[in-house]
Amino acid sequence: MLAEVGKTVAAVIVTYSAHYASIKVYSGVCVPDGILGYIQGFLSAGSPLCSATLAYASNSQNSYATLITMAVSRIAIDMLTPF
Repeated sequence: MLAEVGKTVAAVIVTYSAHYASIKVYSGVCVPDGILGYIQGFLSAGSPLCSATLAYASNSQNSYATLITMAVSRIAIDMLTPF
């Protein structure tokens, strides 16, 4: 049981870390802060790198939300059925 919990926690950490990194890359490379970033966003936001990074961020957000939902559901089920 403890190994399962460790794997679940590791999966959540890896998924969140990948999501965080993709958002940081997107905001730093594709749409940086400031007026120059606003102008650069018009040119770079549609590039293949920026599109792929944003798509990955969106998909990893869904994965992260799913992992949290599954973990909460597992805890609730374990509390209801103590077998």
